[in-house]
Amino acid sequence: MIQIKNVKKTFNKTEVLKGVNIDIEKGEIFGIIGQSGAGKSTLLRCINGLESYDEGAIVVDDVTVDIKNKKVLRNLQKRMGMIFQGFNLLERLDVYQNVALPMKFWGIPTNTPEAKEKILNLIKLVGLEEKIHSKPRELSGGQKQRVAIARALALDPDFLLCDEATSALDPEITKGILALLQKINKEMGITIIIVTHQMEVVKQICQKVAFLSGGKVLAVGKPEQLFVWPKEREIREFLREESDKLPTTGINLKLFFFGEGNQRPIVTEMSRELQTNFNICWAKLEDFREDVYGSLVLNMEEKDLEKACAFLDSKNVTWEVIK
Repeated sequence: MIQIKNVKKTFNKTEVLKGVNIDIEKGEIFGIIGQSGAGKSTLLRCINGLESYDEGAIVVDDVTVDIKNKKVLRNLQKRMGMIFQGFNLLERLDVYQNVALPMKFWGIPTNTPEAKEKILNLIKLVGLEEKIHSKPRELSGGQKQRVAIARALALDPDFLLCDEATSALDPEITKGILALLQKINKEMGITIIIVTHQMEVVKQICQKVAFLSGGKVLAVGKPEQLFVWPKEREIREFLREESDKLPTTGINLKLFFFGEGNQRPIVTEMSRELQTNFNICWAKLEDFREDVYGSLVLNMEEKDLEKACAFLDSKNVTWEVIK
């Protein structure tokens, strides 16, 4: 649905995007993740035409995002709802009026029975029926973001673009907002693109993710593949893996468990079959939507490595030696 082809962008002679290539499918919840300054928000603003780009192309349903073609850009932007970190609500307007604002901006009458029903249904969708006449100053951060989501849906968009939409919220409120976005994606079929630096956001709702670093895409794939078994050094650093605390003697062997593999007593079986002991020196479990993925590090004597690897291969367990 969205093709990002070799996109480059420069600010004041500094390359912010360095040949970014990403494909986003219709109906996906797609995450763009990385450290601050990686180029995530700039890329999102290029997708919806708030920023121009120097080279490459961004194509939405076979239509190129071109900031110079105002008519084409206007039609594309109408299909894109935008949700910001700072909510961007108008303080003088109440919840109902804020949600109705995009319709007024686009010249759509808001005083018809159909328009009123639509606005009320959106407010109900985000669970704010009791706050319909409240001003933003009377709302919590989570409630403000719910208003922003309802407002972004006012024009029946095909896409929701979320720029750090939960980074100003506490973890429990974040879960509620993410559950709401999942509901919108599932029930309304809207493609959602989320820019974030929060791993919890990616783990809870993203079906696919691109990891950006220094304006480049380091990896694209399912989050459980990228972050349970990270191959790139930058991703390991982002995840703050514990490898710097591992033993410096012997061999450190990392095992990865996916799906049903979490239920098998692999380490116990291996210890018995090889008649040797291992030190479990690091482990973690990660909850990705409905599945749990895990990894652990065993420390062993070098003489046991070949036999251990052969055993793990026979059990279809993914592993790697940590240098």
